[in-house]
Amino acid sequence: MRFVATTLAISALAFSLSCVRAFAVDDRLVDPQAMAALVAKADQAQPKEQCFLYAELVHDMTELAGQQLSSGEGDRASATLKQVQQYAQKIHMGLAEDGKKMKNAEQLVRHTSFRLTGILNAASYEDRQVLQATLKQLEQVQTELMMQVFKK
Repeated sequence: MRFVATTLAISALAFSLSCVRAFAVDDRLVDPQAMAALVAKADQAQPKEQCFLYAELVHDMTELAGQQLSSGEGDRASATLKQVQQYAQKIHMGLAEDGKKMKNAEQLVRHTSFRLTGILNAASYEDRQVLQATLKQLEQVQTELMMQVFKK
């Protein structure tokens, strides 16, 4: 009986720690030079490839905004989130039926929405408005991407 109770306690602890980790900001630092290179690559890419590249950019910028919020740089995070909204709009406007890596882009945007929800839950009241607007836009883009994936 003691063994079962110990096993249950350890399992519950492991599960709760994994859930907490899911809402934490990614530990890797976002490299501004790599992000600038990704912006240039996405802007010059073929329309078929832009969707996934912009999804990568949205993901990296969301991680950067989370890091900025956790370090107390709310103004910089708001500016970064506004850029996320601009690139999400580019994904929305450039959805091509025959885009490459459409499923991968949808998965990345879904993951980014999940991460942004975690950031939103940990954010202060002042930062929530921009976060909620960005999350709403990302969820709309993710839905449209999913529809494109299942349309094929």
